[in-house]
Amino acid sequence: MAQLGEKDIELIEKAKDAIARNYDGERFLHTVGAALRTKEGKVYVGVNVYSVHGACAELIALGAAITAGEREFETIVAVNGESGEPMPPCGNCRQMLSDYAPDCWVVIQGEGNLCKVPAKSLIPHSYHAQY
Repeated sequence: MAQLGEKDIELIEKAKDAIARNYDGERFLHTVGAALRTKEGKVYVGVNVYSVHGACAELIALGAAITAGEREFETIVAVNGESGEPMPPCGNCRQMLSDYAPDCWVVIQGEGNLCKVPAKSLIPHSYHAQY
């Protein structure tokens, strides 16, 4: 577990901005925003896309970064579109982050305050795909 720095606070703001521009509280198609920072400092954002088999905001941001050729990730955060509060990744996102970005920090709500933990720590004894 690690403390948040100034760059992490900026990353949270980028996730908030992504969902603020796309929030759909009427049909609930887009309710979560995410921002992913690479080790080189580039930021990729995403919002969830809801359907029967939708995709989470974290996966959209990760996919955008990978599509752009990125492979080294530093920190990711997802925020609730209604409250703007950071939220933990779901089980599927935890598995994908463990597979694609195991050393990436994930911003979560700790005991009383925000902190960040390595993605690989979110699923103990996880299955690791060989990509």
